Amino acid sequence: MDRRRSMALLGVVLALGMIAVACKKEAAPPVAQSPEAPAFTTLMEGVLQVGSCLDYPPFESVEGGDEVGFDVDLAEAVAERLGLTVEWVRADFDTIFTSVAAGQFDMVAAASTITEERQEVVDFSAPYYNSRQALVVNTGLTPAIASTDDIGEGHTVGVQKGTTGADWAKDNLAPQGAEIKTYQGAPDAFRDLEAGGITAVVNDEPSSADIITDLEGVEIVEPIDTGEKYGFALSKDNPELSAAVNQALAEIIADGTYAEIFGTYFPGVEVPAEFQGSA
Repeated sequence: MDRRRSMALLGVVLALGMIAVACKKEAAPPVAQSPEAPAFTTLMEGVLQVGSCLDYPPFESVEGGDEVGFDVDLAEAVAERLGLTVEWVRADFDTIFTSVAAGQFDMVAAASTITEERQEVVDFSAPYYNSRQALVVNTGLTPAIASTDDIGEGHTVGVQKGTTGADWAKDNLAPQGAEIKTYQGAPDAFRDLEAGGITAVVNDEPSSADIITDLEGVEIVEPIDTGEKYGFALSKDNPELSAAVNQALAEIIADGTYAEIFGTYFPGVEVPAEFQGSA
């Protein structure tokens, strides 16, 4: 081979090598993953598709085109530990569990109470939030209603379709004579309450407190302790992903990330002992 040609080829090889090294140096560092995370798969490689209503502040909503909220931050922290990015999928709450069971997305993050009935359809992660229901009324229109004992004949109570609040109202207030009216989204029920279209709303306490902030005359008059706990819901066909999510969630609680996210959305509220971690 001609010496000049050999030298030229060597120069090309060296140049390509330098480019490769430069590219390698400029590449983004890999996302931190949970140590010894269980092997798992998702519907789309590298992506955790998460179903949510995205209209339930302070847990999940959309502001300025971005998904925000306690569930949003927590789900994205879990995904980061697993080396995944989150793709949010808007879904109706009353069909969200059958949807994840059917493989339409990987996980549900929607302030979802863990119940035996739902566990027949999906797997839940370990609990990540303790919740109560609340009775909300328009005190300007119905000042005499101060508790669930005051609800009865002639009263209409709004609830979000498919929720545990709806179940509680049907089991406890319908027998007292109240009519239960369902809504696709919780904000719709509260707007109807403000306008005087219904008597009261039964809904998760933290969400109720957030939604009524800008509503005239609408107040929480009674918390209802139902012992509920929220969990992420996943398909029973993917137990490996459930195990990985649980491990990531445990790490987030242990190292204080959970407490930091909790403080962002519930300022001034003490983090429950089981979620305080050891960091």
